[in-house]
Amino acid sequence: METLQATFFLFMFVPLVSPAPPLQQQPFQFDEYDTDVSMGSLIQQDYEMQPKDIIKDGTNVSLDTSLRLQGDDSQLDVPPTKDTNLPTCLLCVCLSGSVYCEEIDIEAVPPLPKETAYLYARFNKIKRIAASDFADITTLRRIDFSGNRIEEIEDGAFSKLLLLEELSLAENRLVKLPVLPPKLTTFNANQNRIKSRGIKANAFKKLTNLAYLYLGHNALESVPLNLPESLRILHLQYNNITTITDDTFCKSNNTRYIRTRMDEIRMEGNPIVLAKHVNAFSCLRMLPVGTYY
Repeated sequence: METLQATFFLFMFVPLVSPAPPLQQQPFQFDEYDTDVSMGSLIQQDYEMQPKDIIKDGTNVSLDTSLRLQGDDSQLDVPPTKDTNLPTCLLCVCLSGSVYCEEIDIEAVPPLPKETAYLYARFNKIKRIAASDFADITTLRRIDFSGNRIEEIEDGAFSKLLLLEELSLAENRLVKLPVLPPKLTTFNANQNRIKSRGIKANAFKKLTNLAYLYLGHNALESVPLNLPESLRILHLQYNNITTITDDTFCKSNNTRYIRTRMDEIRMEGNPIVLAKHVNAFSCLRMLPVGTYY
């Protein structure tokens, strides 16, 4: 009887062992939490990312539009222009000293971070460049305003850009050239409305680093004067140039003078017969491209 009682006592205190149930993957639960992070700071963390299209409710929308959809639906119809008062690096893309403000319909140059070295503002609606736009941005090395509506560049707009090497004003509505910074190596003003009287006699004389000069598809009646010795490429195609002189490219008083760096001159599409001005090319290693008969 004692043995039976002991056995029963042990049975009551020994836990029953049963096979463990298989592990089940619990579905993720996404809970909403109140945080101190505002929408603005979230956007700012990602401002260096290139805008990408995403899907929202079956419709392609841009990243910028999607963020505004999450924040305030009342701003859907507001175009991303300077008038929105957004910081430049939310409106544009800022990345390692480069600012990309392309195809966002801005009508003026946005305020730039002081360390900006490269500005790309192509294909917008900019009409005017003011002297104040770059007054404090002395680090700029490249500016591209191609494909805007620029008609006026205020005096001194580029005067403080002593490091600027490349400037493109192509495909705008300029009738005259601004004063250019001294260290330019490349200047592109193709496809404007520039006439010869819109270029000062010494506009290029002091640009001793200028190697690439593009003035094609304008309204020039003559080749610009005092072209620097540093020039390698000169594009003057499709203007209204009717005459050139022996001093246009060469030096009439020095028959031994050779332009050793000049590799290409394009003058096709001008109403001038180049064969009538043979002496004008005596210092060149290659004849200009154009009509000779």
